[in-house]
Amino acid sequence: MNCVMLRPADVSLGEWRAIYRGADVRLGPASNAAIEQSAAAVERILARGEPVYGINTGFGKLASVRIEAADLQTLQRNIVLSHAAGVGEPSPIPVIRLMLALKLASLAQGASGVRPATTALLEAMLAKDLTPVVPAQGSVGASGDLAPLAHMAATMIGVGEIFVGGARRPARDALAEAGLAPLTLGPKEGLALLNGTQFSTANALAGLFEAELLFQTALVTGALSTEAAKGSDTPFDHRIHALRRHTGQIQTADALRSLMAGSAIRASHLKDDERVQDPYCLRCQPQVMGAALDILRQAATTLATEANGVSDNPLIFPKTDEALSGGNFHAEPVAFAADMIALAICEIGSLSERRIAMLVDPALSGLPAFLTPKPGLNSGFMIPQVTAAALVSENKQKAYPASVDSIPTSANQEDHVSMAAHGARRLLGMAENVVGVLGIELLAGAQGCDFHAPLASSSALEAVRARLRAQVPYLSDDRHFHPDMQAANDLVRSGDVIAAADAVALPDVG
Repeated sequence: MNCVMLRPADVSLGEWRAIYRGADVRLGPASNAAIEQSAAAVERILARGEPVYGINTGFGKLASVRIEAADLQTLQRNIVLSHAAGVGEPSPIPVIRLMLALKLASLAQGASGVRPATTALLEAMLAKDLTPVVPAQGSVGASGDLAPLAHMAATMIGVGEIFVGGARRPARDALAEAGLAPLTLGPKEGLALLNGTQFSTANALAGLFEAELLFQTALVTGALSTEAAKGSDTPFDHRIHALRRHTGQIQTADALRSLMAGSAIRASHLKDDERVQDPYCLRCQPQVMGAALDILRQAATTLATEANGVSDNPLIFPKTDEALSGGNFHAEPVAFAADMIALAICEIGSLSERRIAMLVDPALSGLPAFLTPKPGLNSGFMIPQVTAAALVSENKQKAYPASVDSIPTSANQEDHVSMAAHGARRLLGMAENVVGVLGIELLAGAQGCDFHAPLASSSALEAVRARLRAQVPYLSDDRHFHPDMQAANDLVRSGDVIAAADAVALPDVG
């Protein structure tokens, strides 16, 4: 998908995924009328002379302070500059591009009172690959993602920095070099750009998309480990899972069974195998991974709804010329979704690490100790399993729910907040940890299967092994392990493991 045409309130999860992966973005022309009507409504509301929050009043605890007409432009500029108070490293460019697209789709629904020039600049920045430098820390997830979105808005008025081709440039210079002029914000526009959950939602969606890749990869590496340990595919029998009725569990079992279909390794121990049952890390893959799939899908439903909604405040209703104050900026739905994604990522990695530990233990796997043909002289996979354990433990600490915390802000006017921003922001780091775990399992599973030669696995899993072996040879004696792990991680991160097994359809999150 090279270009996504945004249809506000009707953008699919697949289209948000494509934007995160780098697709161009355009705003559908059908939005123009709603944007113009909303901006005109703000002018009519102002003409009545009544105090309206965020249009001619102060913000937050200062909402009771009336602002004179001559100062309305200054008010909007001031809110952007004062709220651009984030700290930390810049957020990843793909996440901020997604944030810009989410903000554009929200404003284009005609409930925020911004002018066409404002949405046009957002669209132009996306089209010209001008990505605001947005510090990652500083939002509590209500009233919206104020600090991160303020850094975005600041670049639109020529303040701050913009990534251009990966390099940081002063915002005013970057805009000028792209043939764009900074905005002079009109009434309500600064607040409309700052209010909303787009930073939290972009990070949560990014985490969801990476979790989907990890889930599918873990099905492949899990099947490979089952083969390496000469495990049974009987626990994946469709009849078992149909009785429990969980959709994710059923689909996971079907995928695992398909991945192993036609395996000569499996056929070699169908009879006279003294083992009655495999360890849980093999046998319970459908139950654990299926549960992870189900909560990822629940999170996907929440985030798809949030991405297509309007989380501004106040909201403008042109038909009645009303500005209604509410709390759509509160990111509790996003916080809950991010916490669910964190749990799923954590468990995907945890189960994978248990399979690695099983493979290196000859008492459990029946394979040479630490998957080396000459244990003692060689350590083989001894320390990669330790690395996997370290990564999984780190993720367990990070998986603590962010949504259960709240610290009042703005002099207790904003007395309950969601903490959605850092709850969502942690997900990419957690996902990268699981990339490392799955990379180790990919290496270990392939190495284990090598000990069963000349028996081969299924066509899908042999394709995966061939893809790995094109980069990483069989480990006969100890060598510098880190390059092997880097190569395996690259295969996981890029989706090449999934692509190599493309003969089998793997479940997705939606």
